Amino acid sequence: MDNDKPLQPETEDEIEIEPVRQSSDKMLYCEAEPPPTVEKVKPAQENSETDLEIEDDDKFFTTGQKELYLEACKLMGVVPVSYFIRNMEESYVNLNHHGLGPRGTKAIAIALVNISNNHLGLEGARIISDFFERNSSSIWSLELSGNDFKEDSAALLCQALSTNYRIKKLDLSHNQFSDVGGEHLGQMLAINVGLTSLDLSWNNFHTRGAVALCNGLRGNVTLTKLDLSMNGFGNEVALALGEVLRLNSCLVYLDIGGNDIGNEGASKISKGLESNESLRVLKLFLNPINMDGAILLILAIKRNPKSRMEELDISNVLVSEQFMKTLDGVYAIHPQLDVVFKAVQGLSPKKTIFLLTNPMKLIQSYADQHKITIVDFFKSLNPTGTMKMSVDEFQKVMIEQNKVPLNQYQVREVIKKLDEKTGMVNFSKT
Repeated sequence: MDNDKPLQPETEDEIEIEPVRQSSDKMLYCEAEPPPTVEKVKPAQENSETDLEIEDDDKFFTTGQKELYLEACKLMGVVPVSYFIRNMEESYVNLNHHGLGPRGTKAIAIALVNISNNHLGLEGARIISDFFERNSSSIWSLELSGNDFKEDSAALLCQALSTNYRIKKLDLSHNQFSDVGGEHLGQMLAINVGLTSLDLSWNNFHTRGAVALCNGLRGNVTLTKLDLSMNGFGNEVALALGEVLRLNSCLVYLDIGGNDIGNEGASKISKGLESNESLRVLKLFLNPINMDGAILLILAIKRNPKSRMEELDISNVLVSEQFMKTLDGVYAIHPQLDVVFKAVQGLSPKKTIFLLTNPMKLIQSYADQHKITIVDFFKSLNPTGTMKMSVDEFQKVMIEQNKVPLNQYQVREVIKKLDEKTGMVNFSKT
């Protein structure tokens, strides 16, 4: 998965607590909404090997974790750890020297629902699905990557998610879902009103499964981030993706890198970009798109006055100077856009230096020569003399000013540094 930053902050009732470092090889982690604070009578002090220093933080677990843990112990054929049961409502649990072994650790991992790369398979999927179907848990994030989940597991998990809308983040990457799994997931997405982030990268979706997923996405009203990278579903699915972009009004981030999408697919996706008003990030890295396909994509964004696109990742595409001129026209209409490409072919060393020179260094040099600060320089360009300007106004004055001549791309670098992601630049960020 990618290392992209979240596009929207979690709501206040979503907390993400990192465990303290343990001396053990295993670290168990759960993301949950905090339950109401309840006064507890602390048990008598545990033995020295497992004693905990309890802090008065919001509690981490809720009623229902015990039942899930006991079911997981039955599945794994292990004896439940009484110490873990007694302390599972604490923020931190030290499980050193309890002789858990692989099966015991897996049982606890199931209870904590951050259980990536544990090869849980169908039985593990059944336990998790049963739990979420019959329990109003406050858990909001599930990490189930790399667990050998196949089509039957998809059916179970999607059935649970069709009624449990508290799960907001779901990671099902690196599993073995194919066409039937895609159909189950598509049906779930059509009715689910809880998920905001879904990672399905590194599965085996082909045409039928991927199209079914897209059909479910058309009317989905909550999902903002979707990762479908490294599935290899090709140009045929691009038509369905274009329809998703045309009809879906909430998707903000879409990664379809590494899917064997060529210029034909880029053409179909561009049709959706012409009318989409919500998407901000589109990643097409590692697809066989060349400059012709890239031009179709950027012109589609140019034709859409309501486009909110901020990043188009085509970073394996080698472009020309003519492409750059076309891109200048797109940037003029959508100054918030950043197109990431590989390089400009045939560009002379002199032009390359001019194109890539750090603009902030040039501005700093000017400021030093005139014994002013960078902030003073920017404020001098603002008719109101304040610390903020709209992105559009700032771009215009930066191109027109002659104190520090900058090209379009250098101006864009300055904007990225000062942009508050609200349509405004803030000079105090220098």
